[in-house]
Amino acid sequence: MKAYDLVVIGAGIVGAACAEAAAGEGLRVAIVEPGPIGGGSTAAAMGHLVAMDDDPAELALSAYSLRLWDAYSDLAEAEFSRCGTLWVARVPGEMKGVPAKVARLAAAGLRARMVDAQELYRLEPQLAPGLAGGLLAPAEAVVYPPRMARYLVERACAQGAHLYAGRRVLALTADGVRLDDGGNLSGPALVATGCALPELLPELPMRSRKGQLVITDRYPAQVHHQLLELGYADSAHGAAGSSVAFNVQPRPTGQLLIGSSREFDATDRNVSGALLQRMLERAFEFLPVLRDLRAIRVWTGLRPATPDGRPYLGAAPERRDVWVAAGHEGLGVTTALGSARLLMDLILGRTAAIDSAPYAPARVTA
Repeated sequence: MKAYDLVVIGAGIVGAACAEAAAGEGLRVAIVEPGPIGGGSTAAAMGHLVAMDDDPAELALSAYSLRLWDAYSDLAEAEFSRCGTLWVARVPGEMKGVPAKVARLAAAGLRARMVDAQELYRLEPQLAPGLAGGLLAPAEAVVYPPRMARYLVERACAQGAHLYAGRRVLALTADGVRLDDGGNLSGPALVATGCALPELLPELPMRSRKGQLVITDRYPAQVHHQLLELGYADSAHGAAGSSVAFNVQPRPTGQLLIGSSREFDATDRNVSGALLQRMLERAFEFLPVLRDLRAIRVWTGLRPATPDGRPYLGAAPERRDVWVAAGHEGLGVTTALGSARLLMDLILGRTAAIDSAPYAPARVTA
């Protein structure tokens, strides 16, 4: 039996970040991933590095992580593009909440400012006429998540981590994990398996929330910022069975990535035609030029959602030497680096940079 200081289960963006952080601390790390690195939820993520501020704990983790992402701004593998985020208000009434949003972000150390309708169209001339204005977060960015996950795993391995590629963890054991080839690895386990979390930790509730993405052919300079409607959080945090929101991202390739939709408890990866149509119609309302562009691919992914919308970060309740980093829903890419640092602080018994209590897995079993 091979012994490790930490066995990281899952090599999506969160698991990859945890493995790299642990290896960087000098721990003997194993990484177990049955499929392609970054091939699950990470492969279906838009890669938007964004501060969501509707929940104080979500904002704290987002702000912490965004500062850590700055270290990768010049990394070719990250495909980092600091395009900024432009939150768009459809009607004047939505502008009333912008000053408070700016203040919340400023309190977290993040830059943002209100833009009126005139500036909105100067920044994005292709937007539909009649919009009221919005909010600009100029330092926010996008990355390419699968490639970044591979980079983090490669960096972890360069620091001594061992990758068990093509292997699956069948069970957590008293002193480690059991693999699907009959082998066993000993050491504390860190479960970072996203929607598959209940297979190993059924006591922690998790729901799949399917999303769909459309990418266009190359149309440089059509859109300059990541665009979201100010009501996006209503979709992201809502309890409706399905919802859509305007979200368009310019890729460094000149392509446009179009989202977003959310659909609870859909475990298949099939495109939901009716919901896709709703999503596109929502996008056309804000950005009519999209109707004239050619889409080249549509795909889906599953977001892992906890009951309260906050990820599980910390010790698994009633388990010995089992840690969890899962349930980030649509913020896994943004918060991966901060989640990894927070876990390392907890595992190594250090004071964390932010309060870890809001993310403790024990909150759902207490």
